[in-house]
Amino acid sequence: MAVFTPRQNAVLETALRLLVEGGGGALTTARIARAANCSKESLYKWFGDRDGLLAAIITYQASKVRVPGTGPLPETAAAFREHLEQFASDLLTVLSGDVSLALNRLAIGQASRDDAHLGRLVLERGRRMIGQRAGVLLEAGRQRGFIRFDSRDAAFRTLYGLVIRDFHVRQLLGDTLLPEEADISAQAKSAIDQFFTLYGTGAETP
Repeated sequence: MAVFTPRQNAVLETALRLLVEGGGGALTTARIARAANCSKESLYKWFGDRDGLLAAIITYQASKVRVPGTGPLPETAAAFREHLEQFASDLLTVLSGDVSLALNRLAIGQASRDDAHLGRLVLERGRRMIGQRAGVLLEAGRQRGFIRFDSRDAAFRTLYGLVIRDFHVRQLLGDTLLPEEADISAQAKSAIDQFFTLYGTGAETP
């Protein structure tokens, strides 16, 4: 995964704010440079063309879903469950935020075009990147005997579905979450409980 400098992170946060406030039309190098108080030359140097900037924006947003991938992986069942619950909580928080909703609405709006480039970027730099990192965690859990599965990809899709359910689609359509759905921590814990019901070996039970 790309690692950005603090200054680049600040620029990407500015770009995300412009997206939420003004839609895709606001994501021009001139507007971003002006709002972030940097030069267009710096944007091109850091991110390349507009597609490179969009890819960086999506990568940066996806990085907010924390998944252990390069550091020490969980050695105990309790730590493994804690990592999964953190992942679920982050995923719910990021996808329910204004930024992800704006990005996905923009990508969906362009999906009927011949060159649905933004949609592919959202899939490649967003969901698939998250899935690759989460897959490392799931594999660690399998190797340590906390869960069992035949297909890591299938296990991730199940996990993702249990966490997100239909609430993200409903939000994209403008629906308001129910009060109990606003408790992200409780929703994350419930999703992981269901995941262990399907894939657990019993080793994670205290």
